[in-house]
Amino acid sequence: VIVVWDGASIHDSKSLSDLLRKYPRLHLERLPAYAPQLNPIEAAWHATQHPLANGRPEDIHDLGRALLKSLRHARASQAILRGCVLQSELPPFLR
Repeated sequence: VIVVWDGASIHDSKSLSDLLRKYPRLHLERLPAYAPQLNPIEAAWHATQHPLANGRPEDIHDLGRALLKSLRHARASQAILRGCVLQSELPPFLR
């Protein structure tokens, strides 16, 4: 299993090291700093935010519900997830 990691220091912790030791088949592929074009999550965020662009939530709770609905839709769609990976500029062996 390959995990694509943006290299942000917030993700670098003892828990991550422990997880990598516990699951030797887990491979961490670190992306260069400041390279959002390589990170599939950028397209995933876009796919999630796009449906919200013309929304008019009544309050923060409505916005939260709309965001969760959009996230669930993206997560459930193999086509959206595959598109996020394919649109990135990751090397072919990571796609």
